[in-house]
Amino acid sequence: MPHVVTDKCTGCKFTDCVEVCPVACFYEMDNQVVIHPEDCIDCMACVDVCPVHAIYA
Repeated sequence: MPHVVTDKCTGCKFTDCVEVCPVACFYEMDNQVVIHPEDCIDCMACVDVCPVHAIYA
């Protein structure tokens, strides 16, 4: 199941989650990043580095 980025991400300027993603499944939309569900491999790397705890499985 792909991970979901919540509203806590809105306006966040940290891109740690994007940088650590091994498959580059993030894209920017409406002032936050979003995970493309078909590309996410559920590695959970982004969950561990998100400074605002906005990413959930």
